[in-house]
Amino acid sequence: MFRLAHLSDLHLAPLPRPPLTALASKRLLGYLSWRRRRHKIHRPEVLEALIDDLRHQNADHVAITGDLTNISLPAEFTRAADWLRNLGDASWVTVIPGNHDAYVHVPEDQSWAHWSPYMRPDEGATAQPHAEGGGNGAVFPFVRKRGRIAIMALSSACPTAPGLATGALGAAQIAAARNSLKQLKEQGFFRCVLLHHPPSEGVVKVRKSLTDGSAFRDMIREQGAELVLHGHDHSYFLGEVAGPEGPVSVCGVPSASAIPRPDRTGAQYHLYEIEAKDRRWSIRLRRRAYAPGEDQLREEEPIALETAE
Repeated sequence: MFRLAHLSDLHLAPLPRPPLTALASKRLLGYLSWRRRRHKIHRPEVLEALIDDLRHQNADHVAITGDLTNISLPAEFTRAADWLRNLGDASWVTVIPGNHDAYVHVPEDQSWAHWSPYMRPDEGATAQPHAEGGGNGAVFPFVRKRGRIAIMALSSACPTAPGLATGALGAAQIAAARNSLKQLKEQGFFRCVLLHHPPSEGVVKVRKSLTDGSAFRDMIREQGAELVLHGHDHSYFLGEVAGPEGPVSVCGVPSASAIPRPDRTGAQYHLYEIEAKDRRWSIRLRRRAYAPGEDQLREEEPIALETAE
């Protein structure tokens, strides 16, 4: 059995004090939002409790689907790098960026480069350049193989205009991912696809959507996958998209640092227990949810996910 942990939307707190020059951009709106309400939602003690629980679950690998930062300050990227090193070795943790990690354009050496050990393929493997979308010098998609489990990392993170939180993969990245999915299928791997924005229709408002979600769904319909994981909406989501041999499970995880609210689930991370059974893969989803007032996490009812033959 392989245990894959999934968390997302950490929004590490507290937010470093930005220089005034940094606020002469879209960051100003994000900073005001943080000061007004978001600092009350994303709490470091909640994230600390979640990670403490994760350390006791014997996960074989950890996937983080973006939004480690809040307004893409250079100081946030370096602090997130320190946080990742404290979490674990880069061979144990895979990271992709979210829209808040591309809030505005930041030079590569001041942004994602600090996370590069966690955002690269296995040594000796190749990755296609991310020619469209986020930039920042990273390469997407990339694949990490752990036994018979293949983790494909995509980036939908790209700077957007004020008021927008959309994402895009781009034609070049989707084409490279299509080729990789085909090869991995032929090699008998369980294919887990990571991206930040929900790829299913209607999950988020248009201003927060994956603009080329239909192209992503067409790729999955053609080549298939065994599991698609995302974040972004700060809500638990379980749905499906069409695959060539049957539906493919799509799962979204709430923010890893959020307190529960009337309109939003509180912090969770998910554990996927993956096994090969006969001609199918067995997936058991375990949701570990933060329990307010107890400073610990509880387990929701496990869910069995089906995969095509």
